[in-house]
Amino acid sequence: MIHYKEIAKIMGALLGLIAVLMIPAAIFSIYYGENSWPLWSSICISSVIGGIAYFSFSKEDQNIRKREGYLIVALSWVFMTLFGMLPYILSKEILSFEDALFETLSGLTTTGASILTDIEAMPKGLLFWRSMTQWIGGLGIIVLTVAIFPLLGIGGIELFVAESPGPTSDKVHPRISETAKRLWYVYVGLTLSATVLYWVGGMTFYDAINHGLTTMATGGFSTKNASMAFYDSAFIQYIAIFFMFLAGTNFTIIYFGLMGKFRRVLKSDEFKVYAFAILGLAVIVAYPIFAKGGIDFEFAFRKALFQVVSIVTTTGYVTDDYTQYGAGLTFLFFMMLFLGGSAGSTAGGIKFVRHLTFIKNSWLEFKRLVHPRAIVPLMINGDRVTGRIITHIMNFLLIYLLTFVMGSLVMSLLGYDLATSLGAVATSLGNVGPAIGQVGPVDNFAFLSPAAKIFLSFIMLLGRLELYTILILFTPFFWRAN
Repeated sequence: MIHYKEIAKIMGALLGLIAVLMIPAAIFSIYYGENSWPLWSSICISSVIGGIAYFSFSKEDQNIRKREGYLIVALSWVFMTLFGMLPYILSKEILSFEDALFETLSGLTTTGASILTDIEAMPKGLLFWRSMTQWIGGLGIIVLTVAIFPLLGIGGIELFVAESPGPTSDKVHPRISETAKRLWYVYVGLTLSATVLYWVGGMTFYDAINHGLTTMATGGFSTKNASMAFYDSAFIQYIAIFFMFLAGTNFTIIYFGLMGKFRRVLKSDEFKVYAFAILGLAVIVAYPIFAKGGIDFEFAFRKALFQVVSIVTTTGYVTDDYTQYGAGLTFLFFMMLFLGGSAGSTAGGIKFVRHLTFIKNSWLEFKRLVHPRAIVPLMINGDRVTGRIITHIMNFLLIYLLTFVMGSLVMSLLGYDLATSLGAVATSLGNVGPAIGQVGPVDNFAFLSPAAKIFLSFIMLLGRLELYTILILFTPFFWRAN
């Protein structure tokens, strides 16, 4: 039996948290002399409904099992989206439900795809809330609540498992709540560092804090219509590259690095593959740009490195239109939509550790064919990968591919050309932002039909929660009583 009262209590706490996180946006709105009523109204609505739900069931104290964990994570994203939409709708800056849904869910899932055609005309308070939605979704709202729920008398281990279904097993601390706290300390610290450096580099404080939030979230929302291309500054672009790279790195690896445990960093096979893949891809992209002539190699390499890091880490910032690099490089960037960053990072996508496991296991299969009686273990980070984990990864890759194929078919049936259909689904499922076709790096998603926006919103959520957390809710055995 599912403990619905306990779930309602947790949803109430989440809405209260959302209300608190809206306050800085309302303060910015007042500072810039804007109408702050939509934001304060959203804060009041979220607080009241959240308070009623929490205090009505505050005496509930039942253990959260795995089933409740999955349901809580799915519902938390639904409620965060519905209440996160309120500032857009109440301000009438976004009029339709599907547009508000798309923009909010794109923020919370850190996809960064947008329906806004003139970002700079939006009120600054709303733009800050838009950036905040990505920061909230970056490391996962549930990880934050795992850290603070013990103060509310709510356990959190099942929530952490459901929100972080990636194949990483690294632990910062044996207590899950302490792990969540330390990861958030790293997240907040890096966000502040990026903000300060952007500010030093020439951004206004407002733009710096917005880009600091969305860089570490690998979200890609910008306060400028031209995204990062607005800032013609090598310093700002290198700062963005550095922090995007960090945001796409497993946060436990960053933590160990900050603690001086460099052997743990160098032991990570995923980190080494992730770093060398980005460097290699940047060189491949930079060479034809440089070969065309007219620019020096540093500029060509920086341009290539920025686009590669932005796409691989699923951040989605733009400084150039990579679809103008030729058909070969355009296809290469399309393939990058399926890479993703590291497991345990704020990046979306498949994740490098899954690719690494799949490639290593496929290579070892040839050896097993030649030596059928030999026991040939698969090793990652010096540890043996169990058959159960390999099966889970293979199933994930298959479901991911099937979702991409079926999603592209749906978009094609809705009337979009092949490149746009493939690009829109790939970038939504990988939570990247820009793609190919009519949703390239200099385009947006405003032209899509209401049905397409709602469908892609669902695809974004599937990708952010790594498929299983949502799809398991559609299985009959999930709802059967124990």
